[in-house]
Amino acid sequence: MPAQATARTTVMQGLAARLPLWLLAPCSLLLLLLSACSSSDELILATTTSTQDSGLLDVLVPMFEDQYGYKVKTIAVGSGQAIELGEQGEAYVILAHSPKAEEEFVAAGFGIERQPVMHNDFVIVGPPDDPAGIAGVAKAADAFAALAEAEATFVSRGDESGTHTKELAIWTKAGIDPAGQSWYQETGQGMGATLNVANEKRAYTLSDRGTFLSQRDNLDLDILLEGDTALFNPYTVIVVNPEKHSQVNVEAARDFAAFITSADTQAVIRDFGVADFGEPLFVPEALVEGGTPSP
Repeated sequence: MPAQATARTTVMQGLAARLPLWLLAPCSLLLLLLSACSSSDELILATTTSTQDSGLLDVLVPMFEDQYGYKVKTIAVGSGQAIELGEQGEAYVILAHSPKAEEEFVAAGFGIERQPVMHNDFVIVGPPDDPAGIAGVAKAADAFAALAEAEATFVSRGDESGTHTKELAIWTKAGIDPAGQSWYQETGQGMGATLNVANEKRAYTLSDRGTFLSQRDNLDLDILLEGDTALFNPYTVIVVNPEKHSQVNVEAARDFAAFITSADTQAVIRDFGVADFGEPLFVPEALVEGGTPSP
C-alpha cells in the first residue's frame, strides 16, 4: 500500500546517504525504479463530464482520497470515451451513464463488477420564450419532432457520450435524422460547454438535470420538458478487468466502487445540491434513506 512504498523509499534514501559517491548513481537509479513501481497509491477514474460539471466529484474525490489514501487522476469525458479508456487499460474504474455501451463493455470482458450508483434524469431546455412551443408536450420524441418541424436551433454534444446517445435515441423514436440539417449543430464538447453554446445561440438542447441546475444561474435557459420515463438517466460504476490489462490497479478500483456505493457516500449524493438548488442533483441507487430503486 502507499505507506509501505513510502517506507521502502525512505530506507533506500537513508542507505544512499551513507554510501560512497561511486555508488550514488546506481542507488539513484534504484530509487527511481522503486518510485515507478509504487503506483499502488494511484487510481485513474474515467467518468462522464456531468459528474465533473455538476460539482459532485469536487466533493467525492477528496473524501475518497482522505479515507483510502489514494491519489485520484480524474479523466472527465463523454461516457463513450470513458468506456474506451477502460478498453485500452488507460483507466482503472469507470463511472458512466450509457447503459447499452456499459453492457457491451462488460459482455466483452473489459469490465467487471458493474454496480448501480445513482440516477437523475435528462431535461430538454431552451429559451424562455420557447419559439418552437414545446412546453407542455409530454413526450420527448414529440418535442423533438416539433423542434424539427419548426427548424429551431438545436445544439447537440455530438461526442458519443451518454447524453448524446440518449439524444440520438430520441431522434430515432421521433423518426427524424437531424444530421446535416442547418438547424442542428454539434459542439463535440461536454455538457457544461454545450449548455453555454445553447445559451449563446438561444437554442434548445438535451441536458442531464444535475449539470443544468448547477449552471442555471449563468444561463438564460428554462426546463421546457421533463418527466418522460424515456429521460431516466442511471449511473453505474465498473471496475476495469485486470485480466485484460495487468497495469490496472484493481484494488484501488474496487475500493472506489465500495466507497461510492457505501451508505455514507450515498447519503452525501442524496443531499448534494439541496442547499444550493433546493433539490438534489442525483438520487442514490445503492439504497439509503431517501433513495429510490430504478423503475
